[in-house]
Amino acid sequence: MSGYVKVVGLGPGAPDLVTPEVQRALDDATDIVGYGPYVERVPRRSGVRTHVSDNRQERQRAQLALALAAAGSRVVVVSSGDPGVFAMASVVFEVMDEHPQWQRVAVQVLPGVTAMLAAAARVGAPLGHDFCVINLSDNLKPWSLVERRVVAAVDTDMALALYNPRSTARPEGFRRVLELLQRRCEPARWVVLARAVYTPQESVRSLPLCQVSADMVDMRTLVIVGSSRTKRVGPFVYTPRQVTTA
Repeated sequence: MSGYVKVVGLGPGAPDLVTPEVQRALDDATDIVGYGPYVERVPRRSGVRTHVSDNRQERQRAQLALALAAAGSRVVVVSSGDPGVFAMASVVFEVMDEHPQWQRVAVQVLPGVTAMLAAAARVGAPLGHDFCVINLSDNLKPWSLVERRVVAAVDTDMALALYNPRSTARPEGFRRVLELLQRRCEPARWVVLARAVYTPQESVRSLPLCQVSADMVDMRTLVIVGSSRTKRVGPFVYTPRQVTTA
């Protein structure tokens, strides 16, 4: 079987943050598969077929990519950030798990720079110690599980990176999490609101929890909530690596 699938991360937005390994995969591809805005980030090249689909058609994308690869195509499935973080890599393996005829297809996952790491770098090192990553979307899991995981992270004093905090279809999720945080954390805890990092629309703010409101974020915002030890030094926010008390 000469075809393959490479599931790649395009990083948060800037071309400079596309890794050389991912760029080589894009240069060698016969087919690019992905959500429209991500496919648009790939420069057009003669002879390469593009297959664009809607944001919620992830399984269809994976099925198409595996079918094309089984027929001999060199397929690249594009995600933003890293393909293994709330993105296409796990979907491809889910589909393979359900369809034995595609389990012999060669699949490779190529990492990318996540929005979480890009946002953290913009403000300093808020993820410098233990941290937890939670997707606030309840499209694929119950909201009660989202809340339990946020509580568990806060109660063990980990920093939090929150993906997909608020959208038109889910306007209340971040407000509910924010109320939960305000009940369980000190008002001065540092929060980073990083929107569209490494794009022309970038906006990054760090402010105390007591000053954060739900309308400050949207679907393109990555939220980092510091631990109780997270500090500010000059314009930077960081979490010390050493913990001296349990």
